[in-house]
Amino acid sequence: MAAYYNEIDPYAAQWLRNLIDAGHIAPGDVDERDIRDVAPDDLAGYRQCHFFAGIGGWPLALRIAGVPDAYPCWTGSPPCQDASVAGAIWGVRSGLAGNRTSLVGNWLDLIDAVRPSALAFENVPGLKPWIGEITGRLAGAGYRVSEPKCSTKDVGGPHLRRRLWVIADRDGEGFQEPRAAGSSAPFSDPRRTPPGDFWVATASRACGLDDGFPRRVDAVRAFGNAIDPWAAASVIKDYREGRAA
Repeated sequence: MAAYYNEIDPYAAQWLRNLIDAGHIAPGDVDERDIRDVAPDDLAGYRQCHFFAGIGGWPLALRIAGVPDAYPCWTGSPPCQDASVAGAIWGVRSGLAGNRTSLVGNWLDLIDAVRPSALAFENVPGLKPWIGEITGRLAGAGYRVSEPKCSTKDVGGPHLRRRLWVIADRDGEGFQEPRAAGSSAPFSDPRRTPPGDFWVATASRACGLDDGFPRRVDAVRAFGNAIDPWAAASVIKDYREGRAA
């Protein structure tokens, strides 16, 4: 059964299609509409739904964690600009009241309407003052909610990249279904892999004068907005194994 990907940025949306065509993430349909235009009925028939899908970090993380493509779950990594450190520096950190980060409310509205079995959420640490509003809505909708701790450094990365994580399930069995025996995820467990095996060093610490051509800007923005799939996979594995905080 196909997965659903919601991503408003055309460049990232095409990236998702390329990843799907290459078999790197679950097969499915990419919807470029604003999440505010997505109705619950539009999601009928989809087992996995990935909102603010970016360049496919969550579906890749699910595969790394051994979660089958057909496993029913939703993910969301809403825009972080209104909760970021940069926003705080400029004195405009408005959190869930901001124009972009407030879109998490639309994601929660769809959850209320459809009630998926399991959920995974990621955002910047700056959202911490508002995370209780998100977990409170999920708990009120009948979800068991956990806030695991994991940074990129925890899975062998060369930098810290702290994030807020929320994992939730409705029936106490979220992410419990293992990948079939004999099959494996396309990438190894990051906690058992030397960092050099999958972390790529940057070519240069300085940008040339030609830096900033449109296609490069699109790619840099897409990478900058992406989640760390190995950290996300670790969070899911720990939750499944009962080690989440």
